Amino acid sequence: MFNRFPLVDKKVAQDKKTIIVGLCGNPNAGKTCIFNALTGSHQHVGNYAGVTVEQKEGTVHYGGYEIKVVDLPGTYSLTAYSIEEVVARDFILREPDVVINIIDSTNLERNLYLTTQLIELGARAVIALNMNDEAEHKGIMIDKKKLGELLGMPIVPTVGNRGQGMKELLGEVVAVYENKAPLSRHIHVQYGAEVEEEIQKIQTEIRKDSASVDNLSTRWLSVKLLERDNEIIKEVIATSANQEAILKQVKKSQTHIETILNDESETILADARYGFVKGVLAETYSHRAIDRVELSDRIDKVLTNRWLGIPILLGFLWGMFQATFTLGAYPKDLIDKVVTQFSVFVSGAMPAGLLKSLVVDGIISGVGGVVGFLPNIMILLLFFFISLFEDTGCMARAAFIMDKVMHPFGLHGKSFIPMIMGFGCNTSAMMGTRTLENKTDRLLTILINPLISCSARLPVYILLAGAFFGKNAGNVIFGIYLTGIVLAILMGQLFRKTLFKGDAAPFVMELPPYRMPSMKSILIHMWEKGSIFLKKMGGIILAASIVIWFATAFPKATNAPGQPPVDQIEQSYAGQAGKWLEPVLKPLGFNWKGGVALITGVAAKEIVVSTFGVLYHAEDQAGAESESLRNALRQDMTPLAALSFMLFTLIYIPCASALATMYRELGSAKWTLFGIGYSLTLAWLMSFVVFQGGRLLGF
Repeated sequence: MFNRFPLVDKKVAQDKKTIIVGLCGNPNAGKTCIFNALTGSHQHVGNYAGVTVEQKEGTVHYGGYEIKVVDLPGTYSLTAYSIEEVVARDFILREPDVVINIIDSTNLERNLYLTTQLIELGARAVIALNMNDEAEHKGIMIDKKKLGELLGMPIVPTVGNRGQGMKELLGEVVAVYENKAPLSRHIHVQYGAEVEEEIQKIQTEIRKDSASVDNLSTRWLSVKLLERDNEIIKEVIATSANQEAILKQVKKSQTHIETILNDESETILADARYGFVKGVLAETYSHRAIDRVELSDRIDKVLTNRWLGIPILLGFLWGMFQATFTLGAYPKDLIDKVVTQFSVFVSGAMPAGLLKSLVVDGIISGVGGVVGFLPNIMILLLFFFISLFEDTGCMARAAFIMDKVMHPFGLHGKSFIPMIMGFGCNTSAMMGTRTLENKTDRLLTILINPLISCSARLPVYILLAGAFFGKNAGNVIFGIYLTGIVLAILMGQLFRKTLFKGDAAPFVMELPPYRMPSMKSILIHMWEKGSIFLKKMGGIILAASIVIWFATAFPKATNAPGQPPVDQIEQSYAGQAGKWLEPVLKPLGFNWKGGVALITGVAAKEIVVSTFGVLYHAEDQAGAESESLRNALRQDMTPLAALSFMLFTLIYIPCASALATMYRELGSAKWTLFGIGYSLTLAWLMSFVVFQGGRLLGF
């Protein structure tokens, strides 16, 4: 049972003095802050085996142990209603050495519901009573020693965003692991005489085939079966030789409980857990009333105001893109100069031939054309501003504000969070739709998410906007991003009225308190995502640059005696493909070279810039670096054509990674092909209207 998430062999881990720790807690409980404070830069990101839910894993050395910390998805319970809950529960069921249960001190009743389920699992746990400073500020007083005794778990007060309490937390983890923690003991949540009697009857049947339960608590399994937990039912059916008797007893017990107590067994069990929590808090919690309006409330009166909220949000986005273009120009110019000097050095050092052409015209021109945009992408747009947006609590407000705009169009306000995530990467944004409970909302959000401009498209915008729009470049880029949001909303309305008829699910969004994130946390977020971009440059962009060089270098053009010289690039494989597409693209304002760039951009959107670098370098331009490349583009495009090209890049097929994720999340080749088809059609129509309409207006 439940062996889908192998991480570290426990015997080997113990031999090497390694402790495996799982971090679990509600969303907005400060789990990420504590993970970053514990592990610092010693962490990496991946996916849980068999599912595409992101996992973070880090290491910290303490007390002679190497402690492996796994950051589990945020969840309100361990009942398998969502993928995140399944992942968190299955990991904990695999018996990590210790679980750190992170609890928001300002919202104990809701957070402790998850704790009751850890108690039922029999997990060896330590409670991090996080945001302790905020609780004190609000007049909340908690008897931490008594609370730990009642829950059977050691409790450590922490302030995650300041790194307070981390040593004490690690000390308790080691103590629990070594069975030296005085408060670490197992207790039961009591469900009442009627329910307890039925739990014992189910336990009796399960124990008749004890080999199938993998040392899991038979009490916990019995409770889950009473709750009609489908994952547990499937496991029992698949593994237990006594399955018929077990399920028969479960059905009989459910009927008995629901008849006697006049409610569904799931509700009865949940009510009992909340009753346990309230009883615990009655003995340990007090609140001294403070006669003042909280700062969060004062800020929310402005930011979530029905008239001011949206203009403020748009103003924030506008400022973000202005900063991206203006401030990002300084480090970008420096990187461009370094790449240019390196290109000149390599060109002078290598003898003429195919190898020199490959290195200078292919690799340096292709990868060098993209690397200069790293400061814009990593520091200024996504990896600073979006991290700041999330960590301060503004992301939830943005979803709340946008619900008022999106709901009349048949879209879920909560869909705005994956849309915002799409500014970073459409792939992770599509995976983020799993937070939407309604399947129709998920499908709809996945289909429109590629219209949100990801960071990989930003180098294309910066290149063309810088070449054609000068001081207005930031405004043009902001307009492109805004166009993507508007198109996503309009296409969502169209799909809701035609393909997914029905009302959007009601929207309830928790608004966490505003918090000042630590610079350490933001830097870690920047590095996490920036390293992905660097790996892409060292992998797919490098490989694509070599392929593009080959496609422009072969077959070699032959010049017949007495005939005009044949242009190498036009006769190459790339040139032939571009010429084949040119009749379709000419009404949009760009030539066959733009077609070649768009084809290669299906692999990764940054490669559009690499392709331009290789193509124009092949035409004896003075390097593929920014200014020379911009000058070359000005010879082939008008500002109107450049705007048309940026719109096409925004809308057309997402990258290969996003397409693979779309197929996996939609679970349908038909819907994936539909997504490809509608985006291509919409891209052509929008670019056609902008270019031809602009010409009619005299631009």
